[in-house]
Amino acid sequence: MNFHIMTLFPEMVLQGLNTSIIGRAMEKGLINIEAVNIRDYAYNKHNKVDDYIYGGGAGMLMQAEPVYLCYEAIKEKIAYAKGDKSADVSGDCATDEKKSEDSTDNRDSAGTEHKCKDRLRVVYLTPQGEVFTQKKAEELAKEEDIILLCGHYEGIDERVLEEIVTDNISIGDYVLTGGELPAMIVVDSVSRLIPGVLNNDVSAEFESFQDGLLEYPQYSRPEIWHDKKVPEVLLSGHHANVDKWRHEQAVQRTRERRPDLYERYVSDSKNRT
Repeated sequence: MNFHIMTLFPEMVLQGLNTSIIGRAMEKGLINIEAVNIRDYAYNKHNKVDDYIYGGGAGMLMQAEPVYLCYEAIKEKIAYAKGDKSADVSGDCATDEKKSEDSTDNRDSAGTEHKCKDRLRVVYLTPQGEVFTQKKAEELAKEEDIILLCGHYEGIDERVLEEIVTDNISIGDYVLTGGELPAMIVVDSVSRLIPGVLNNDVSAEFESFQDGLLEYPQYSRPEIWHDKKVPEVLLSGHHANVDKWRHEQAVQRTRERRPDLYERYVSDSKNRT
């Protein structure tokens, strides 16, 4: 899995990801993360990438050209790494009528239609995007290359977003100073689904949101702490009873803390029966 992060602050991204589980996964060659500085593609005296907004408004807007040139450079690098310098890795199949007619699965989990099934996944981190979920992480984990575009200032010129972006993703209904932190969250969430990244791959299967429920409460030694005892069922060694208890706790916790998820879980359960 290769992550290509388009950003104005590559040091911020790499320093945040070069540690712990993600850092070890990089050392093992299980994932590769590169942060590409968009300023390197601003061909002016001061590497300026922003300008005033047409129509007025507060703040500055990132210009289309540096972003596009940065994307083109990454695209060419990916094609070269695959040994196909002539490959149309952009996947811009809009003019290929046959491919458009034959492609029946050109939508992502949010129903966003892509120009081509084989198009590079370019994720723009924006509060206007679909909320990032475990399901979306699982979808992205199937890709070989993912480009993450981090905005800044008042955002990015709409024209380049229309041309290169395949997925708009938000990490929540709030505004940050840039897309770097959301990009790091996406990388972390997707990376842990790559085989070998976690020491115990089973933990990627049985955790929060994996089955639509929050994770059950967990305990470690000592058996009694501040007069609070570990639930007896977890000490019983009876795996069937433990699994049953954990499921019941997960359902109860989801109902109490995330009623929206609980309603979806109940609805999905009914549809499966």
